[in-house]
Amino acid sequence: MNGMGITDIETLSKIQRRVRACDYLSVAQLYLKDNFILERPLTTDDIKPRLLGHWGTCHGINVAYANLKENFKNDPNFSFILGPGHGFPALQANLFYDGDLLKVDEKATINYDGLAYICKNFSWPDGFPSHASPFTPGVITEGGELGYALANAYGAALGHPEKTIAVLIGDGELETATALDSLNLKNILGGRNNGKILPILHLNGYKISAPTIYARKSERELNELIRGFGFDPILIYKDTPEAFQNALAVNSKAPFFILKTEKGATGPNRYHMAHQIPLKKVKTDETELKSLEDWLKSYNFAELFDKEKGFYE
Repeated sequence: MNGMGITDIETLSKIQRRVRACDYLSVAQLYLKDNFILERPLTTDDIKPRLLGHWGTCHGINVAYANLKENFKNDPNFSFILGPGHGFPALQANLFYDGDLLKVDEKATINYDGLAYICKNFSWPDGFPSHASPFTPGVITEGGELGYALANAYGAALGHPEKTIAVLIGDGELETATALDSLNLKNILGGRNNGKILPILHLNGYKISAPTIYARKSERELNELIRGFGFDPILIYKDTPEAFQNALAVNSKAPFFILKTEKGATGPNRYHMAHQIPLKKVKTDETELKSLEDWLKSYNFAELFDKEKGFYE
């Protein structure tokens, strides 16, 4: 790595606004079938009859995607590989934000109509599935199949020294034999004839219903494990753009980033560690409905999005 971090305040603010926008879109996809930018008070009629999807990993995905996308925006050979594809609301939010979804789906216009389209049709009959799937731009496996991301990254880098590939790995995912053994590929594929791999462990502490093994390790234990595979562990223990960009600026030929965010970060406090849907009774419980409305309003989406022009720069 060669000091790639961004330091100017305007760009850091742009990254933070993007994260807020994609967090909002992630929540809206999970819950809403109408009233997508809260132009009136939220009602139960605005809520989907069936709530299906995964919120817990979304904020971390949005943080990683936004920082990497801005940092490598001038590199045509940069790629991002997502391990926890069950966090599809976040991936789709970013694909919509950048206009990548519009390239393959003419209905995903970057205005209110497009926003309504992706939100209503998430986990909806004949719409978008709850997990990343092969018809999503750039996706080659079904999002529930955890473990292959790092191996795929090394395979893509093989024989392509021009490539830089960042791969986000869930901490539950790293417990799989495939993901853990893939760390050995660093030694096999090192050298000038292959591309650069930037592994990022998303340490949010929990899998479906229990703490992850790596969340239970001390910082020293985790660092020594990573070093044992030949990497330099680089900690990102805040979700701010400054923290992420400072990590990217570290001069290391073998970085292994550890991004630590809370499970379900930016969600409603009493449900913040939810793996899937935090407010399951929102369709029938007025208290939960109000919590959802407050949650959506916390992102101040009106500051970020114009109905006709799309996202403000």
